[in-house]
Amino acid sequence: MALNASLTELLKLLDLETRGENEFCGHSPPNAPRAVYGGQAVAQALVAAQRTVPPDRPVHSLHGYFILAGDPKTPIDYKVERVRDGKSFTTRRCAARQKGQTIFSLEASFQTVEEGFDHAIEPPQVPEPESLPTSSALAERLNSFLPQAVLERLERPSALDMRVVDPAAAIGAKPASARQYFWFRIDGPLPEDDALHRALLAYLSDMTLLNTALAAHGRTVFDRSLQVASLDHALWFHRPFRADEWLLYAQESPSASGARALVYGHLFTREGRLVASVAQEGLIRRRDKADG
Repeated sequence: MALNASLTELLKLLDLETRGENEFCGHSPPNAPRAVYGGQAVAQALVAAQRTVPPDRPVHSLHGYFILAGDPKTPIDYKVERVRDGKSFTTRRCAARQKGQTIFSLEASFQTVEEGFDHAIEPPQVPEPESLPTSSALAERLNSFLPQAVLERLERPSALDMRVVDPAAAIGAKPASARQYFWFRIDGPLPEDDALHRALLAYLSDMTLLNTALAAHGRTVFDRSLQVASLDHALWFHRPFRADEWLLYAQESPSASGARALVYGHLFTREGRLVASVAQEGLIRRRDKADG
């Protein structure tokens, strides 16, 4: 089955150029906004680190810091440091650099597959994805609420099929619970490559997190009176999954203070298996308080 053009572009985004034993280079998509999407930096740094680790040691956790806004018109150089190769765990650091400056840093841990105790939280009860509007249908319904650039992005062909459970909270129509749920899947068949599926989840895990924190205040990341930016990102992989099958992303923000907000996320398969968890802190500052 042929891949759609958007999916082909996304897979190309994660296929880094090898520049040396521990050095790689990535690029941004041609229609990228003014700054590099945070999930892109996370995923590309993870891909670079994965290239230096045996395939029988999948990544189980990663932690990253966003240091500077990336320029999507400039290639990103990724340099991997081989911190440790143990009997069952492998640790890697990766620095993403542009124009001589580090824009993102990642530390990731990889582990041989082992058996152990097993328990997990239950997923929230939400509607099935097929009962929810597609992104294009949502754009048509919300055309009077969203900025034109966002509407165009929703209407554009995409590698992602995404269904929002509560669109009113997502657009900041009124103050709501600091919780958000949506389904997503890659819209096309993917190869049997566990490292690719994990990299794609890393790419997608940055979506809408800070918007969930703003939902409690009836605001969104599209509000031009706010300065919004991700500060760090952590992702833990618990169980196998496929990125081309439906995943439920349950997000909640337990706190916002000091011009920062914390958001947690849990990802479940359609069958209710918890496959990954996310944590992110972000800057949410009123622009009249911004000091540059």
